[in-house]
Amino acid sequence: MATVLKPIAHDERLSIVDHLDELRTRLIICVATLAIVFAVCFWQNHALLNVLNQPLKDSTHQSQKGTGRLAQAAQAQAQVRRGLTATSNAFGALARDPAIAAATKQELATAIPQISRAADALPKTTPARVPITTGVAEPFTQTFTVAAYFALLFSLPLILYQLYAFVLPAFSPRERRFALPLMLMVPILFIAGVFFAYRLVLPPAISFLQNFNNNDFDVLIQARDYYSFSILTLAATGLIFQLPIGLLALDIFGLISARTLTKNWRYAIVIIAIVAAVMPGVDPVSTLLLMVPMLLLYAFSIVLLTIADRRRGDRGEDVAFSWPGSDDHEEF
Repeated sequence: MATVLKPIAHDERLSIVDHLDELRTRLIICVATLAIVFAVCFWQNHALLNVLNQPLKDSTHQSQKGTGRLAQAAQAQAQVRRGLTATSNAFGALARDPAIAAATKQELATAIPQISRAADALPKTTPARVPITTGVAEPFTQTFTVAAYFALLFSLPLILYQLYAFVLPAFSPRERRFALPLMLMVPILFIAGVFFAYRLVLPPAISFLQNFNNNDFDVLIQARDYYSFSILTLAATGLIFQLPIGLLALDIFGLISARTLTKNWRYAIVIIAIVAAVMPGVDPVSTLLLMVPMLLLYAFSIVLLTIADRRRGDRGEDVAFSWPGSDDHEEF
């Protein structure tokens, strides 16, 4: 059981059976963690669905400014409520007029509460938009899917730790100094990417896409498509934020250097623009919003690789990386 809490030492010798037993134990830990976290996420599915629905709700006001039939229906509903409220107030003032006959006052006294209840039954503001479902099982399947994705996101730190602890013994103490920062930065950058996409990419992308030519369409957003789009955007942005990790790994293997990134920055901008353009949003708003952090991450990668190259130069190392577990540490 201690193996699930800390990695095995580099000089500790284990048989193949022991390695397989350790792998099985760590896989059981990962699966059990996923199951427990999924149960909690499914229990709190309303809160998680509300989190994903919030960007769509925030775009409700703008979506009702168009001239499409759904927008016209929402505007007409608001006008009916205002008309009923004004009628109720006018009837109330008329009922207090002493010149009105008693029979008329009695009729007004009966009509006013009915008009008021009709006005109160209509929403004061345009109801926030939520995704629609078209299949019998779609509410359950989409709730299950959203809970599963959130469970994977919340379990990511522990899963990565189990992966790190399993492969760490293959690294020498010198190589471990590189591997540890990489593994620590992976979940941090991934969560930062997901947070960035949720706060700054999804809202304008959803608002732009669902309101594009909304005068010519009745825009109804299906839950399956909406959640797939949102989750794919969040996951893809989280992976894009791994750019410094990938470049640093290539630098450790000796394939690139900080000088390579600095020299080819023009090509990097073109590649970044292409990657941002093929993201799920496929709109100019999300493309531009994604290019900004990617350019910043590229600049951060140059700084990171410069520090790594300088440290290796200070130690007099000509080779950035040697294959883990090799006895002779052949140059790569």
